[in-house]
Amino acid sequence: MPRVCFLLQVKPERVDEYRERHAAVWPEMRQALSDTGWHNYSLFLREDGLLVGYLETDDFDLARREMDAKEVNARWQAQMGDLFEELEGQAPDEAMKPLPEVFHLD
Repeated sequence: MPRVCFLLQVKPERVDEYRERHAAVWPEMRQALSDTGWHNYSLFLREDGLLVGYLETDDFDLARREMDAKEVNARWQAQMGDLFEELEGQAPDEAMKPLPEVFHLD
């Protein structure tokens, strides 16, 4: 299954709030991610706010489009958007730009 990695920047002064919100992700949001093909999804957060996301999915663009159609995602993105830097008017999930994979060890 294809792997996807992306970076976002959480505002350093909001890192604790970001962690708190992700300690209690809504059950319906977790279900929506699973239903739309987000597998083995993990987020890693450095103290300065650098966020690294990783997931596996057959089709990242399709998975994002299907999540975009979910009402729960709209609520989640609205709640999370102000925690990030440099979104340039995008929701956090729209700003995810996959990094090219340069090495993988099975």
